[in-house]
Amino acid sequence: MPEIPVASLDPRHQKLIENARIALDRGNLEYVIEVTEQVLRMQPGCLPVRKLRRVAQLRAHRGKGGGFVGRALSGLSAAPVLLTAAKKEPAQMLAAAEGLLEKDPTSVGALKLLAEAAKGLNLPETVAFALEAVREQEPANRANLLALAEAWLAAGKPAEALKVADDILRDKPADAEAQNLMRKASVAQTVGKHKWDDQASFRDKLRDEAQAISLEQAAKVVTGDTMGSRLLEEALARVAKEPNNLNHYRTVAQAYRQMGNLDEALTWVRKAREQPAGRADAALEKQESELATAVIEQHTKAAETAVAAAPGDPAAQARLESARKELADFKLAEARRYVERYPNDYPARFALGGLLLASGQVDAAIAQFQQSQKGPAVRVNSLVGLGRCFKAKRLFDLAVTQLTTAKNELTTMDDAKKEVIYELGACYEAMGKADLAIEEYKVIYSEDIGFRDVADKINRFYAKG
Repeated sequence: MPEIPVASLDPRHQKLIENARIALDRGNLEYVIEVTEQVLRMQPGCLPVRKLRRVAQLRAHRGKGGGFVGRALSGLSAAPVLLTAAKKEPAQMLAAAEGLLEKDPTSVGALKLLAEAAKGLNLPETVAFALEAVREQEPANRANLLALAEAWLAAGKPAEALKVADDILRDKPADAEAQNLMRKASVAQTVGKHKWDDQASFRDKLRDEAQAISLEQAAKVVTGDTMGSRLLEEALARVAKEPNNLNHYRTVAQAYRQMGNLDEALTWVRKAREQPAGRADAALEKQESELATAVIEQHTKAAETAVAAAPGDPAAQARLESARKELADFKLAEARRYVERYPNDYPARFALGGLLLASGQVDAAIAQFQQSQKGPAVRVNSLVGLGRCFKAKRLFDLAVTQLTTAKNELTTMDDAKKEVIYELGACYEAMGKADLAIEEYKVIYSEDIGFRDVADKINRFYAKG
């Protein structure tokens, strides 16, 4: 089954989609959902129509107040359907996935089912679309990121696969599977650039075997000094030969990063950003920010080491305080800049809120947490952030409201929930409501006697009686 653009649809369907886009702008979401369902029933491979449908579904879902608890309940009720659908033919799986997404477009299980169905129907870009949607819900899901990169490769978009692999390696540089993906994507991009035909191996198109080995290794993360130096030299030579190829700059930066030379890595990322294609490259922009932060962090650690070696040296202590301030100011400035550019990135807003709270800018932090709680992935953490802000302002009743909501939305008694309950107990203590506070501490005590100082709090309470 081929994937087709809107222009390839029947003229009547093209008109319907045009009307649906107008309806979306006007907020007539039911019409958009109905029309896109009708068209997709006939042409499930029209990805622009599927994207239009998802936008309408998400807006409608938000309008109904879909949140953490709603998604959890939806996932539970959908589980039997997913298990049953997984045994069906791809077309039946697709229908089941669409039915589940109609009820809850944030259902990760339904999105994965959509990806599986699209794979069976040979719709590679639809697979990537579905896994990108999973990524929105679970940005740290490594297995999904690996599958997403493979999906972009299958869809013939190695540049997108490279970005995903780069994101994984940024968090875990030694990830072997991500390294392999980076290599495959780099080779695929090179092959595509030179328009080599599918009948011959790319090795046959190179001058000799040595060049083939260099091409394959250039995309790998450097793991040894000797290999690192050799690949760095080769990458620098390729930059000189092809100064507009961003992948060569990425390879140089990655090599320097693996060798521990963060300053040079940052320099080469900035050189890549100076290229015409690099100015609008979001992945490079993010990498530049992260490397700049890492450089300042490295300088801060060096200052900490100097203080540890000479604890009574006022000059060393002053350098450390200056380095820490520079790091905090830089992180805050970068977070502000990023949120200004991408105002709908709710995890970024949450991170900015945390930095603002840490710097004592409580009201500004509240504003960010109020916005970031709209993002499903950071909703609960944003509620906790709001609770801490209100607690800092001594608005304890407002803090209790936010923390209670967060507590109720967390279903597993892990450290995150214990932290929320502890904060709630602390608010009750500050309000002079010792009985309510101890009830919260008891919940933690019954699960984890060693969590923070709950044992001492419980013992003191009962000692008074």
